[in-house]
Amino acid sequence: MINLIKRGFRFLIFLLYRFKFGYFGIQSSIHSPLRITGAKNIYIGKCVSIHYKVWLAARNHTGNVPTLKIGDRSTIGDFAHIFATKSIIIENDVLLANFVYIADNLHGYENPVLPIIKQPIVQKGEVNIGEGSWLGEHVCVIGASIGKHCVIGANSVVTHSIPDYCVAVGVPARIIKRFDFDSREWKKTQPNGDFI
Repeated sequence: MINLIKRGFRFLIFLLYRFKFGYFGIQSSIHSPLRITGAKNIYIGKCVSIHYKVWLAARNHTGNVPTLKIGDRSTIGDFAHIFATKSIIIENDVLLANFVYIADNLHGYENPVLPIIKQPIVQKGEVNIGEGSWLGEHVCVIGASIGKHCVIGANSVVTHSIPDYCVAVGVPARIIKRFDFDSREWKKTQPNGDFI
C-alpha cells in the first residue's frame, strides 16, 4: 500500500513538471530543487536525475529567448547551479558532480563607480557539454563548451572550449590527457592538446 502511494505521488509530481517545463521526460526526477527560473525554457530529457537543492534557470537578461536543455540519462549533482541567458545544452549521459556551476554569462563590472549588482549581464559564448562527459566537484564552466567523453577535474574553471576525449584540470582548465585512438589509451599531453 505504501509503495502504491509513493508511486502515485511520484506520478503527480511528474505531471506537474510535465506542464511546468518546456519538456520533462518520462522517468526523470528533481529532488527538492532550490530554485527553478524560466521553466518553460528548460527541456529535460528522459531518465534524468537532478539531485538535491539544484538551481536551474533559463532567464532573459540580454534580449534572447534562453534555452537550457539536459539530455537523456544525465545526472546533476547536489547544489549545482545552471544559469542560461542564451543557450546551455547538456547532452546525453553527462554526469555533473556536486556544486557544479555552468553559465553562458557573467555580471558586468566595466564601470568601477557603479555597484556590480547594478551593471548589466554580459553574454558569453553558448555552452555545450558533450555526451558522456564528467565534471568533478566545484567545476565552473563559463561561456565555453566541453567535448564528448571528457573528464574535467574537481575545482577546475573552464573558460575556453575543450575538445572531445580530453582530461582537463586547473584554473583556467588546461588539457593534461587525451585519448589516442591509435594506441587505444589515454596519453599525457602538452597544454595545447598535442601528445608529449
